[in-house]
Parts: sequence; C-alpha cells; structure tokens
Amino acid sequence: MGRHGWNPGAGRWRLTALVGVGVAAVALVVALVNALPGGASTDGTTRDGAKVHGTPAAPRGADEPYVGWGFTHTQFSADEGSGAATGRAGRLLSRGGGLPQNQALMGWGADNPEPVKGRYDFDALDRRIDFVRSTGGVPVITLCCAPDWMKGGRAGADNTDWSQEALETAPTRAHYKDYAALAATVARRYPDVRHFLVWNEFKGFWNNARGRWDHEGYTELYNLVYKALKQVDPKIMVGGPYLVMDSVDPRQKDNASTLLRGPWGAMDQRVLDAFAYWNTHKAGADFVVVDGSSYTKDDDLLPDEFAATDKLTAVGQWVRRQTRGLPLWWAEYYVEPADGNDDRRGWSEPHRVAVQAAGMIAMVKGGASSGFYWNPEEENGACPGCLWTPTAGADGGRALPMYGLVSRFGRAFPPGARYESVSVAPDDVPNVRVLATARTVLVVNTLNRTISAQVDGRRFDMGAYEVKWLER
Repeated sequence: MGRHGWNPGAGRWRLTALVGVGVAAVALVVALVNALPGGASTDGTTRDGAKVHGTPAAPRGADEPYVGWGFTHTQFSADEGSGAATGRAGRLLSRGGGLPQNQALMGWGADNPEPVKGRYDFDALDRRIDFVRSTGGVPVITLCCAPDWMKGGRAGADNTDWSQEALETAPTRAHYKDYAALAATVARRYPDVRHFLVWNEFKGFWNNARGRWDHEGYTELYNLVYKALKQVDPKIMVGGPYLVMDSVDPRQKDNASTLLRGPWGAMDQRVLDAFAYWNTHKAGADFVVVDGSSYTKDDDLLPDEFAATDKLTAVGQWVRRQTRGLPLWWAEYYVEPADGNDDRRGWSEPHRVAVQAAGMIAMVKGGASSGFYWNPEEENGACPGCLWTPTAGADGGRALPMYGLVSRFGRAFPPGARYESVSVAPDDVPNVRVLATARTVLVVNTLNRTISAQVDGRRFDMGAYEVKWLER
C-alpha cells in the first residue's frame, strides 16, 4: 500500500509563496472551505460521486452470471507508468476482445473512495475503470475495503490509514448501511460494471471470542449491499461470500472436516460453517464466489504440488452442491506458497506456469466458469508470475509466460464450453493433466524432465513442465 502514502492536498496550494495579508486571508478561507468541523479535510473530494464517469462501454455479457477467466489488478498495474509501456500493455490486453478485469473499491491501486461521509474521491478508481474500458475488458469490482470513518477511524482526505491492519478492518455494524449506500454510488458511477463481489476474504469478520468467523455480521452486510445494488439496477449481478477455503493437514483433528477431505488435506470446518450460514441466510446471489489455495494453512502441498490441485476440484464440487448449481467463481487461487513477504519466487517460470495450468484445469473440473488470477505486478524489476513486465520503464508492458496461459485459457475455455474426454496412454496418465473441448486440448507435463506422451491419439514429446496446446 506504499502508493497511498502521498498527501492528496500536497502541492495544490502554494499560497505561502505569495506576500501580503490579503493572500493570507485567502489561504485561511481555502483551509476553512476544505475542512469540516472537527478538522476532517475534504480536499480533493466532490459531492457528485454518483455522476456517471466517462463513457461507459457497452457491457459484454452484462446479463450473464459469469465473465470467464481474467485477472485482478493490484497496487501496480498498467494504468500508470511510461506511455510507451502502458500503451503496449493495453494493446496486449485488447487482443482477442480483452480479458475480464477485477479491481478493488479501495486499496490495491484504488484510493479511499469516500474520505468523509457524502464526499467522494474516485480519481484512482476512475483511471482503473478507464483502463479496463480502453482494453475491451469486462470490468468487475470487488466491494472492499471500507473508508476509515466506517470502521472506527478518522474521517478526512488526509487521514486514511493504509496499514494492512486498518485496511483489513470491516465496517462496524452501525455503518453497514453507509457501506451499502457507497456500493450503490459506485454502481451508478460505473453503469457498465455489472458484476460485483461483496467484500474480500471475510477481512475483519473473525470472532475472537467464539474462535470462528462472524458469518452473521458478514451476511448482514452482504444482504444490505445486495439489496442496494439491485435497487440501482435489478440486472446487476452480485456474488459472495468470497471465503478463503482453508484446508489443514489430513491428520489434524481440530477444526478438520470429516466429510470434505482428501490426500490434499481436510477442509477447515469453520469455513464450511460460515459458508453454510451465508448460503442459508443470503438475500440472494447471482453467482457464488470463493478463493483459496491448493496448499494447506501450513503451506504444505499434499501429496505434491500437482496432486494438491485436486483440492480445487473437490471444493468446487462441494460448493456447487450446496448452492444447487449457482455459477462458481474463484476470486483468487494460489498454487505456490508464499514467503514471509508474501512473494512467490521459489519456482522457475515453467514450473510456476505448469502448476498454475493444472490448478485452472482442476477448477474447471470442479464446475467453475470464472476465475481471476491475482497479478503480482511490481513497480519495476524482475516480476515472477506477473502477466507483463512492469510499466515504469519505456520497455515495459511486454507479455510474460503467465499472460500467455491466462489469456489463452480464457479464449479456449469460455463459460459454457462443452468439455470432452480424451484418450491418454495408461503409462502417461500419472504424468499429465488434460482438459479438452471439441476444438482444443490442453496438456500439462507434471514432471521436471522431457517425456513422450500419447494424448488424443497423438504421440509427441514434451519438455520439462511444458504446457502444450493441441488443435483438434
């Protein structure tokens, strides 16, 4: 969140460089106008937050409860940087009709949208939405996180606390309706955003006293937001609960599910209980949203990094049964454990792409129709797992291997794709992961060595961790 350390008002007023009592008086008036009683600055904010921004794009798939496979913008993205680099990244994303793109309401590149009640600052979010529109992408907004005054902090354009602890604090119950009103304002501002995810990973909804998730609180907030969005436009698509589908070692007894488990581990029963409460008490949902990793809470890949992705299939199938077939979205999905700095740099790029491909195949087999790759974009330098090279320099914005996987997967396996079984030689079954339609076959070599595989009646060589596309 380092980008948010700047002061929105800094440099706007340089009246002290002028001389004279009259000028000082003007400065005092400006200061008074840009502050509310109690010192809450409204500098840089407006009252017309619900005014339609820019030129909304014609919504693609607006009335469908799915968007396909895309990515989530994070702190650094291609909406800022060198003009040559951002243009290159934009053209990259525009090819093939664009990718679905998810952006948080606050944080991860977006500023505090409502620093003071009724006063809005959408400049950063406007820029992100403009970028999605310009690249032909389907815009999706995750309604997280909350302005400080909604969660016990100070109001004011210069008072936003961007620490992780503050950002991951949920609104207090007294401000749930205020948050729902903000969601409605966002929906009016961007009428081409037709898909909203409500909150993120139950952030701030842990009940310490009970040692479980505060699913009652989240569901109350979700229902208010759902109703507020539907009042703006009944055709807006809303989904939740965006729970982290945590799993534990299969030998663990505490909080381990006895029903949803496998060689990859056992689901945390507290997560399943939270999901069940939301599913029973939700006001409605057009699609269901989860996130999670193939590894356990202890970062164990069981029995190995490829077989661990079977968890994504098992979780998807369970969720679809609970919701009686609601379209399933994975808001985030991870197959490579992170280090203490939340970086994933331990694998080679071919290894990373291969396990990622196996994870995406597993999600499809679990019934998912949409998913967002969390793009770990850096401001500059090396960028393992990123979709494109950082755009700070003029040479940036160039496609990286992960972009090739995500974009081609989205084109080859869109929502509604009909999947087919293909033949795999018995000796090759343990070594490859396969997904196929009538037109395309995706094959992943799970071994760190060259193999000769026979798939769909064809024999071919595959390099170590190779991801291969076959046309039928």
